Amino acid sequence: MLILLFLALVIVSDVRAAILVEVGESKIIGKEFKRAKVEFFGGIPFAKPPLGKLRFQPPVLVKSPHSETLHADSFGPGCLQATSSPDTVSEDCLTLNIFRPRGTSDDDKLPVMVWIYGGIFIVLISNFESVIEAGSASLYNGTGIVAHSIERGTPVVFASFNYRLGPLGFPQGVEAGQHKILNLGLKDQLVALEWIQENIAKFGGDKSKVTIFGQSAGATAISIHLRETKIQSLARAAILESTPVGPIYGPERNEASWQRFVAATPACASLANTGRTIDCMRSVDTQSIFQALNVAEGVSSSAFQPVIDGPGGLIVDRPSQVVSQANLPLLIGANLDEGTLFTSQHTNSTDQILTFLTTSTSPSIVSPAQQAEVIDQILKLYPDNPAFGSPFGTGNDTFGLSSQYKRLSAIFGDFIIQSTTRTIQQDTSKAGVKVFGYLFTDPDGVAIPGLANPNAAPGSIGVPHSAEIFYIFDTLANRTPTAVALGRIMRDYWISFATSLDPNDNHGNTKRAYILLLRLLSVVDLQQGPRWRQYTDKDQSIMELNGHHTKMILDNFRAPQISVFQDNPNTLHR
Repeated sequence: MLILLFLALVIVSDVRAAILVEVGESKIIGKEFKRAKVEFFGGIPFAKPPLGKLRFQPPVLVKSPHSETLHADSFGPGCLQATSSPDTVSEDCLTLNIFRPRGTSDDDKLPVMVWIYGGIFIVLISNFESVIEAGSASLYNGTGIVAHSIERGTPVVFASFNYRLGPLGFPQGVEAGQHKILNLGLKDQLVALEWIQENIAKFGGDKSKVTIFGQSAGATAISIHLRETKIQSLARAAILESTPVGPIYGPERNEASWQRFVAATPACASLANTGRTIDCMRSVDTQSIFQALNVAEGVSSSAFQPVIDGPGGLIVDRPSQVVSQANLPLLIGANLDEGTLFTSQHTNSTDQILTFLTTSTSPSIVSPAQQAEVIDQILKLYPDNPAFGSPFGTGNDTFGLSSQYKRLSAIFGDFIIQSTTRTIQQDTSKAGVKVFGYLFTDPDGVAIPGLANPNAAPGSIGVPHSAEIFYIFDTLANRTPTAVALGRIMRDYWISFATSLDPNDNHGNTKRAYILLLRLLSVVDLQQGPRWRQYTDKDQSIMELNGHHTKMILDNFRAPQISVFQDNPNTLHR
């Protein structure tokens, strides 16, 4: 999700002898990290390279590598994307990675945690002042999670994979709809999970104990998969961190963005507005596609997202119109200030907020008068008063910015993420499915380079989208005692849920003796221990994850405001 290059590859350097696993006719040779007691296998192909005639086509499963020997001692390249480091990306990117405890055998049948990265499905998004997001499995090192699982006595296997992004993963426009080549990145994910079902036992994993977990676009993808039944054969539980779901449309809405992408590809530019572009775009070389990604206006934008693909597709209709079919146990939550990372610090007027709300919900499926009425209601519920804005809890401080910045940050976060999270929690619990909800509010791990816009006004970001990732993957740079302790607690919760379908398995930091020690150190609340209660229709409580006061709270913050987004799915096209 965020640019984690400076910390995601912190793998201990003392590599020992190569490790070998046989998959089909191929020998996959990984490596061992002695200090962490973790074995790693990277860059394993799970689908045929989506090149040539397979570009803009659904993925084709590869059950085992074609080569007799695969040296899998490093991550494969990320999927092709706009980047200043072209040597780190490739169209031949559909690979996965596996981390496991040292000495794991194919008889161990360990629970499996499968990570799906974020990045808004487009790889790069500009927050007006800086690039803040990126998507590749190589940015997320599973060593810390596996090492922690060993330490607590509940070992797991960690897996991650790449999936196509931007125009290659999410083609747009009328022609893409006619060719039925939509949502290819989501289909990549399902094929990767199929490969894991086929082969994870050879790495010591139990295919019946797979938990998928993801953040941002990764969590959105999981929420989409949960609306279909296929995921039930691929996973038994899911963890969703900060799930953005905005208005969703069919592919025709983004016809102009697709045409700009084609127009930026010299060999196909003359066909950009003819409705006959796919064959030409399949014939050009990768370098031409890469150049188009880097220069086409609007390619690194929200246009290249999952779209409604109708009956037989993965997104048959708007989320509000589709009942979840999978009913997997969930651990789900969001961060305190989800909107700050995506809001321009140049925001200074109500007109800009009106433009955001009107543009993102148009064309509306209700009358213009109804649309205007709901937008007016939103503006009244989020007044231009900095005390009510995000970052929350900062009073009248505007950090030298317009108060409208805090206003739009609050609207964006609640509209796109908080209301989605609350709706999923409520709907899933009402269906009788086990749910554990959280709100991440810890500020300590945020003060590090690269997490937020480096030009942001000091204090103006709060606890933003993606801040929790550093705690989960044990990649904190600002390692205050409370943040380190909270990171351990969070990894315990996540691993416990993956191994037992309950975050309270009494291992690791959930052991009573450790909890008492943390209380003495004032790391957790003195009155309430960090036992995580299930979210139910009668007890809508969530865990506040904060190194200074981890505790259960009611899920009723900003109830009137968040309800306006929950109660108007037609106006908001959700």
